[in-house]
Amino acid sequence: MDVQALLQDFCAAVERRDGKAFADLFTEDGVYYDVFYGAFTGRAKIAEMIDDWFHRTARDFRWEMFRPVSDGRTLYAYYTFSYVSTLPEAKGKRVGFDGVSIMMLQDGKIAEYREVANAGVGLLEIGFAPERVAKILAREGAHLKKRPEWRRHLA
Repeated sequence: MDVQALLQDFCAAVERRDGKAFADLFTEDGVYYDVFYGAFTGRAKIAEMIDDWFHRTARDFRWEMFRPVSDGRTLYAYYTFSYVSTLPEAKGKRVGFDGVSIMMLQDGKIAEYREVANAGVGLLEIGFAPERVAKILAREGAHLKKRPEWRRHLA
């Protein structure tokens, strides 16, 4: 499996608003857990996320992946991500954040995508009120604590 090609195709599909090409990188029942919008399951929903959700309030996406590490089952990559927000609060600014993508792989496809993102920076750059930022970050925290890796920490 060519990890670098997978990551390039992943980022390029988002940048050009090609939900079908993006979704084709996933297994039929693949899941994309988005920091802002939640879970999208299956290729049709993942394509919709790119074509409709991502581009609904943003344009001119830039996504780059760096320093990938994979054992063939799991792929990690540091990323930078930015876009021009079309939300009124942002006043046409380019906003962005960085994070780490975590992909579970199956037969050369992505079975599950999630990320650990420094989303607070981008949300503040957009101009969201602190209460709105807190609500989004609280939802992300609740999602993380549902993961099996957190079980021991919550006992």
